[in-house]
Amino acid sequence: MRAKNRGITFIGFVMLAALLGGALIFGMKVGPMYVEYRSVKGAMLSVQQTPGSAQMSNQDIWFALDKKFNVNYVTSVKRENVFITTQNGKQLRIAYDVRIPLIYNLDIVGKFDHAVTLSNTLGGG
Repeated sequence: MRAKNRGITFIGFVMLAALLGGALIFGMKVGPMYVEYRSVKGAMLSVQQTPGSAQMSNQDIWFALDKKFNVNYVTSVKRENVFITTQNGKQLRIAYDVRIPLIYNLDIVGKFDHAVTLSNTLGGG
């Protein structure tokens, strides 16, 4: 009697390894973009929760953001990506793109855009 073969063939194993390797490379490239975006959103939330942030000057808002960006190693957001508007209250908006090379001439492009309304309430005790 002949025994039944079980398991994966060598070609199947190579294809599976290539697929998992590609997914791992993709994840290692895309992951840091989203970690940085979470840091940007956290910095914006911190500025938003600052009492009286709506009364802060645009320069002061940028300095507060920049401090948070330096602590969290945010390098993709530049001054020209920060927009402060006064429609429906004072709003802080950050819109930026991140381009990371994937393989040869292929790039991954992430477009990020987030806005928060700044606080009018002043802190106090």
